[in-house]
Amino acid sequence: MDRNIKRIKTSEIELSERVVSINRVTKVTKGGRTFSFSAVVVVGNGEGVIGYGLGKAREVTEAIAKGVNDAKKSLLQVPVYKGTVPHEQESKFGGARVYLQPASPGTGVVAGGAMRAVLESAGISDVLAKSKGSSNPHNVVKATVKALMEMRDAYTVAKMRNIDLEKVYNG
Repeated sequence: MDRNIKRIKTSEIELSERVVSINRVTKVTKGGRTFSFSAVVVVGNGEGVIGYGLGKAREVTEAIAKGVNDAKKSLLQVPVYKGTVPHEQESKFGGARVYLQPASPGTGVVAGGAMRAVLESAGISDVLAKSKGSSNPHNVVKATVKALMEMRDAYTVAKMRNIDLEKVYNG
């Protein structure tokens, strides 16, 4: 992930937000129990730009708002090729392992929970995905984003290999 990662400015694009999970946390003190909430949120524009964030607050709405602000600070560009991912990819974060595979048009997003939120926010409409290992939403989201960041489209690979694609295709 130490490649040239393209950061996106939030003022330039329209983002939609999806709440992946909300968790109630209890802190026991001398005066009783104090409840707070943490929310994992994914934002994206549906055209390859995604970001994720974590917000914590005493109220659910505040936690979601903080999560959205955190997600907007970490926007990344991921490759989307004809509505699917460019190639197969496996990735791991903590105990969560994810596997993404391109699918033919009309397949839809075959993924569960946290992975579905990330893939749909990125604008990927046809993909086969599997989450193995831990189902912790925090780690599944991070592993999915890591897998998407490790993907490269044909143009990027050709550029790295100093190949002029116009010459290849046009003779």
